[in-house]
Amino acid sequence: MTIRICPSILNADHTRLQQEIDRVATADLLHLDVMDNIFVPNQTFSIQECREIIEHSQIPVDSHLMIADPDRDAILYAEAGSASVTFHFEASTDPRATIAQLRKSGVRVGLAIKPKTSFEEVADLLSEIDMLLIMTVEPGFGGQSFMSDQLPKIERARSAISTLTKEFPWLQVDGGISLDTIALAARAGADTFVAGSAIYKAQNPAEMIAILRVAADF
Repeated sequence: MTIRICPSILNADHTRLQQEIDRVATADLLHLDVMDNIFVPNQTFSIQECREIIEHSQIPVDSHLMIADPDRDAILYAEAGSASVTFHFEASTDPRATIAQLRKSGVRVGLAIKPKTSFEEVADLLSEIDMLLIMTVEPGFGGQSFMSDQLPKIERARSAISTLTKEFPWLQVDGGISLDTIALAARAGADTFVAGSAIYKAQNPAEMIAILRVAADF
């Protein structure tokens, strides 16, 4: 299984984002948390700020949209140059249409679910997406503790993904991923890991990326 490590710049120093992005150049994806203070009680980057981050990132950007109207706005992040755009099932009134619109734009398409959303609610969409993101914290803030009660959900998702005949969607986890928790998520079936505090609070973020990659490749 290919392991992908995705540093979240939610935990970076936003006054020096270019340098912070440069520090994680060995990562697989840069995780861009987009919050609108409506869907979640926090606000991060405007679309213009996202464009600038994407333009200056030497690694592909995965835009994670924690916004109230992804059916209308998700395409903006594809047009801004994201390598992948992930939107929340809970915020969408027509996820299939939004998936189709994003796919037509040429980006990888991700679908995210919050801790209280069951895997079964999105199981029939697996064959239409490139990545399923299972949140292991309540979205909105960085630095939260990993919710181990989400592990059975990850296991069910991996079991369902393994039955698909198409190229497997990636299975991403986001929230509380650290050296203490990444192996738990990997054993449950995750292959793509968002880590914020664990990477950006390390003395050497690039070294921590390598350490996390080894820890997940059990």
